[in-house]
Amino acid sequence: MNVFNILISGVGGQGVLLTSKVIAEAALLSGLDVKQSEVHGMAQRGGSVLSQVRFGDQVYSPIISEGEADLLIGFEPLETARYLHFLKDDGAVIYNTRQIGTIGVSIAAETYPADVHATIKNRITSVTAFDGTQLAITAGDKRTLNLVLLGAALSFLPLKEAFVIDAIKNTVPKKVLEINQNAFAAGKAQGK
Repeated sequence: MNVFNILISGVGGQGVLLTSKVIAEAALLSGLDVKQSEVHGMAQRGGSVLSQVRFGDQVYSPIISEGEADLLIGFEPLETARYLHFLKDDGAVIYNTRQIGTIGVSIAAETYPADVHATIKNRITSVTAFDGTQLAITAGDKRTLNLVLLGAALSFLPLKEAFVIDAIKNTVPKKVLEINQNAFAAGKAQGK
């Protein structure tokens, strides 16, 4: 298998890092070489968070170059648009349409761009966009957005679903496992 490159972007507290850990674990369970990198920024304060996961027969670096990502999973529209230049021409985007005001927007130093969705859809041909936060709430907890998005991304991942499910069981705390499994199933249904 060639190297498959995934960028996961969002805002601190949305579960970007847990999602990357689940994907990395699923790739390991598949017998693949995996490298992972994280940039936390001001993650505790709603700042930008980016994780990169690369897996394949042999991976030498955790860093994805511009124009090399196969998949971008965006937890927030502006954070999704921020990293579009990393995607291959035939790359895919799955993103949550629910906006979160950045710190600059919150203090009225910046305005949230009105055309962010058009920017994403005009740049990429394969876009799956939906209100993942609402799906997570319906599944039982808005904090399960990460598993909703992972479920929606499943059809794009060159990983067997059984390995992803096992990785969820190995990574998600047992006390919230069932609700996260429900969120994953809801996302999977949305992604089809």
